[in-house]
Amino acid sequence: MRKPKTKKLKLKSNRAAAKRFKVTASGKVKRGQSMKRHLLTKKAPGRKRGLAKMVLVSEADTPNVRRMLLA
Repeated sequence: MRKPKTKKLKLKSNRAAAKRFKVTASGKVKRGQSMKRHLLTKKAPGRKRGLAKMVLVSEADTPNVRRMLLA
């Protein structure tokens, strides 16, 4: 008797990574910056504005992040 065909399971992306990283149209991975949560009175306004921007994930970390996102 033959075994019934089994469907291939869909892989789930890491939900924590999905909330923290975005993939750009060109395929690069963006992340938010740290140091913007507390102790903001001592930080200069320009520094705080700069921390609000997204930056690219380093090339060394990109393969791991991509694997978590399944992208």
